[in-house]
Amino acid sequence: MSTRTFRRRVLAGAGALSLALTGGVVGLAGTAQAATRTTPVYVKCDAPAPQPDAEGSQDFTVTLPDGAKAGDTVPITIDPGLSPIVPILTIDSVNVMKAKLLVGGAAQTVTSAAIPSHQEGGVKADPPAFSGTITIPDGTEGTTVQVALDQFITDADIGGAVYTTTCTPSPRPSASIGSVAVEALPKDPVTTKVTPNSGKAGTAVVATGANFPAGPVTCSALLAGAATGDTGSGSADASGAANCSLTVTKKADEIKINGSAGAGRAFVFVEDVPGVKNPVDVEVLPGPLGIGPQAGNPPVDFGKVTINGKPQSVVGQFNAMAVHDFRGGSLGWDVTATRTPFLNETTGHAMTTAQIGIQPACTVTNADSPSTCTAGAPGAITDTPMKIASQAAGGDQLTGGEFAIGGAGMIQLPPFMFADTYQSVVTFSIA
Repeated sequence: MSTRTFRRRVLAGAGALSLALTGGVVGLAGTAQAATRTTPVYVKCDAPAPQPDAEGSQDFTVTLPDGAKAGDTVPITIDPGLSPIVPILTIDSVNVMKAKLLVGGAAQTVTSAAIPSHQEGGVKADPPAFSGTITIPDGTEGTTVQVALDQFITDADIGGAVYTTTCTPSPRPSASIGSVAVEALPKDPVTTKVTPNSGKAGTAVVATGANFPAGPVTCSALLAGAATGDTGSGSADASGAANCSLTVTKKADEIKINGSAGAGRAFVFVEDVPGVKNPVDVEVLPGPLGIGPQAGNPPVDFGKVTINGKPQSVVGQFNAMAVHDFRGGSLGWDVTATRTPFLNETTGHAMTTAQIGIQPACTVTNADSPSTCTAGAPGAITDTPMKIASQAAGGDQLTGGEFAIGGAGMIQLPPFMFADTYQSVVTFSIA
């Protein structure tokens, strides 16, 4: 992978970090109503010479649908309000505006059409409202997606020459300037437990389930996916919890409440074979829960940067760490990260305002692992433990497995600091 390709890949997800650094409509969910919010955002604007830079509060009015589904592309209207920029000359231009947004942490840009503009000198600039679309990120079902401003850019074409003004929120990104409630996924009915989960012919079994419509339910025994003929009945309450009773009379390897999504719960049929009984016992001992390598990973090189009087950002990739859960139970785990300040212990120099963020990633490395893992939300790593990844507890089900944890990283540097080499130690812990 080329350096350029790697950098583009990392930057593509960089807006998802709470530490923020430098098509057509597919479908609108149902009949969602539009909701409009006006939010003051303090911005610092870099203007082209001879126009001086400016800063101040700018009222952004944003209109979004109040509801959508994950994956929907929805309309957005942005009215930037009066800018802190006061042009020193009266000018006529053709402007294209770009609102760089973080949508649920994902970087997206809304671009206006080319709009003719007449601006009087000595009067605050008043950019027109414009519309576009944003995409609701996948995986946001049942949440409210917040939309924040990362940058507002105006490209003004004056006589064929383009002059760019960039306004950056302070702090960056801004607080939420709009939001969309994302519909929760409907939950499929599932069989959750079989009690007892083994027995010989004549064993009475109770199957339990969740997410069923209230009312009567039926259940059945299966062998290699085919019904054995043993069936039972029960009911589901208003919360969707179902109970169904049946008696196993024939060989079966599974019992499910009818209508359940996927497979039912395993049942071990014990056949009564005549002859001399010879029990065989084996004890399985629990293994460890750990994260490695124990000696630590090599340093992550985020490269070099030259002081230019402005905040700057650099990107890199955290080295993958191995997590193994060999405990043989139903427990979960969390991996968290903390960090030390950026220091050079030899010179004593420190960057106390520098920040580091991570967009976590977690993958299963052993296909036989009974569990999956979930990456934590992107954000800034501090001295307070930040969840990087987790494995959910299994309840009645076996958990464990082997996993790799890492993620894209980003450092935001202050505008001024001692020219030196600095290091922060990020520690990943599991519990």
